[in-house]
Amino acid sequence: FRSSLSPSLCARVVNRRSYRFLKPMEDDPAVEPREGIEFESEDAAKMFYDDYSRRLGFVMRVMSCRRSEKDGRILARRLGCNKEGHCVSHRGSSKLGSVRKPRPSTREGCKAMIHVKYDRSGKWVITKFVKEHNHPLVVSPREARQSLDDKDKRIQELTIELRNKKRLCEAYKEQLDAFAGIVEEHINRIAKKVDNVVNNLKEFETIDCELLQSKQDAL
Repeated sequence: FRSSLSPSLCARVVNRRSYRFLKPMEDDPAVEPREGIEFESEDAAKMFYDDYSRRLGFVMRVMSCRRSEKDGRILARRLGCNKEGHCVSHRGSSKLGSVRKPRPSTREGCKAMIHVKYDRSGKWVITKFVKEHNHPLVVSPREARQSLDDKDKRIQELTIELRNKKRLCEAYKEQLDAFAGIVEEHINRIAKKVDNVVNNLKEFETIDCELLQSKQDAL
């Protein structure tokens, strides 16, 4: 399955450090990876996943790659979570004979990752995406603040848009009320004209009856 970023994801191509990469727009800062998304380069894919990892609350790890047997070029790359795999404990003594205190392990066997592959079209394409992590995700205060700022900005934009639409609705209501007033006035004028016509017809009928009665009396 192959696809570029859909319009709903609001992605654009920009320039940085002399290469091109896809960067999410501000109104959709946490675009989620999916199979088929294309990038201009391996670095573009790395920056995309790194941005996604920071916003989601984990650290990206650059993992294994597959190279060309002909020229050694990288043809595929795995990018994952820094808690991928398991640490192998090394037991032993230092030069002074004291036992080293083992450092706390940062590996928890997390399977979250994306696999990007160089395509014949010259693009790098996501061919596999594992979303789920087996550990808590921790968003840094800076990223959390940025996320809140983005949400506040979006709320402010929606509030302004709502106010504008409310004003527009009020303007439409005023126009409708004015039009309704004109229609009502026009109906009243027509009703008066109809009443005048009916009254005139009644007067003519009365005159005709009087004339007819006068002729009968004369005979």
